[in-house]
Amino acid sequence: MLVAAAIVGGINYYNKKQSSIDKQETLTVSKQHLKPISGSSSKSFSDAEQQQAVDKIQAAKQNTDSQFWIGVNGQVIKLLKDDLKGNRHQKFLLSIAPDTTLLISHNLELASRVPVNKGNSISLRGRYEWNNRGGVIHWTHHDPKGKKKGGWIQANGKVYR
Repeated sequence: MLVAAAIVGGINYYNKKQSSIDKQETLTVSKQHLKPISGSSSKSFSDAEQQQAVDKIQAAKQNTDSQFWIGVNGQVIKLLKDDLKGNRHQKFLLSIAPDTTLLISHNLELASRVPVNKGNSISLRGRYEWNNRGGVIHWTHHDPKGKKKGGWIQANGKVYR
């Protein structure tokens, strides 16, 4: 009984904390797939926002339990094979700073494939999780339950959710 209460309490804490994080986001993106952001470029986040994101990700190397929502600009440096186990995921490596590369895992069951190539500059919002290779960003799609703000990838002037 105590274990169940602790689990429910933890879930409620997480949901409240996540709701607070989502409300802090300043960039608003349309909920429709493939809709351009008006006046969009390949860069959605300012240099200061980018540096804050890079600093936060680099600090996460010291905390292997790190998980948080993040928005970054970056350059695609390698396309990887789709992950076909469970839900299909488009995968590629993104360089966000000279010494920081992340795996992007984009759920193809919930969002359209993003037409990216090596060398493309993109922006995205997703959920960062630490791993021993620098980290992965997933949840780059809408929340199918509509409870979270969800994520997105902006490439070639279009937003993929």
